[in-house]
Amino acid sequence: METSIHQLQQEITRFEIRNAKDLEAFRLRFTVRKGSIAGLFSQLKTVDPANRPRIGNLLNHLKQSADEKIQEAETRIGAGQAKVRQKIDLTMPGRTMFCGSEHPVQKVLCDMKGIFSAMGFGIATGPELELDKYNFDLLNFPPNHPARDMQDTFFITRGKKDGDVLLRTHTSPVQIRVMLEQPPPIRVICPGKVYRNEAISARSYCVFHQLEGLYIDRNVSFADLKATIYSFARQMFGTDVQLRFRPSFFPFTEPSAEVDVTCYLCSGKGCRVCKKSGWLEIMGCGMVHPNVMRNCGIDPELWSGYAFGMGVDRTTLLRYKIDDIRLLFENDVRMLRQFLS
Repeated sequence: METSIHQLQQEITRFEIRNAKDLEAFRLRFTVRKGSIAGLFSQLKTVDPANRPRIGNLLNHLKQSADEKIQEAETRIGAGQAKVRQKIDLTMPGRTMFCGSEHPVQKVLCDMKGIFSAMGFGIATGPELELDKYNFDLLNFPPNHPARDMQDTFFITRGKKDGDVLLRTHTSPVQIRVMLEQPPPIRVICPGKVYRNEAISARSYCVFHQLEGLYIDRNVSFADLKATIYSFARQMFGTDVQLRFRPSFFPFTEPSAEVDVTCYLCSGKGCRVCKKSGWLEIMGCGMVHPNVMRNCGIDPELWSGYAFGMGVDRTTLLRYKIDDIRLLFENDVRMLRQFLS
């Protein structure tokens, strides 16, 4: 034991500490809890009780010499670093600091929330990993609906006891959860991220953001729906915005419509973004289907309501006149720096 102490003392004496890296290596080798000195202390209990005080005193001197060497090296290395700092030329120009900002999609989403909040809509959120029951069944999707196909939906697990687990394809499941948990009247918007197994192009992406709205009360009509959408469009796109409603079909609304605005790039003349039609779809809407209300325990004879849903990303393209939705997801700094204000 005594021989080991003397050998370790010689190693400590010979160890050269020239910089911070050497200092850290010295600590790890000798003074940490599992270092060489601690290892000798742990062997002290095996020493003859008659020799234990003397050996213990040697170990204390060993530890003290290691601590003094660390203290001396810290002082010396710290003084050297101070000299290096003194050599910095304070007249040299500083590094350019770039300020961050909200992503354009988040800017638009925040504006949308503000518009609908001013109309009296609350905000509801839900899980992105959803059950088939909330994403399809309670929304009146028939069992053979194409949207259930793997070509459109990212399924996580199939055949579970509570139903298939999937990445939600719209934020409508949040509306279902609200209707199941809250009695009418209901007035909420449901913003969030959704996923669809679609081909990526200038107009579509496999992940995007949606904002859906739901209003249920007594004597709600399609005229109320149109008034809400017109008010939103004027505040979002300007008072001279042109809209058109086209009859459409959605399993969860009846009657249903799609809302278009004139193409911002070609002013209605026709281009590749609007597919030569002169119009761009911004949302789908309609009166909540009676079956959906019954599925959620709401009597359609007493209550009526409307729902709408729009792509936040497509609205972002409209507002900022961006012609490719993929630019919103590529994190290109050259593009994002244009939205610093």
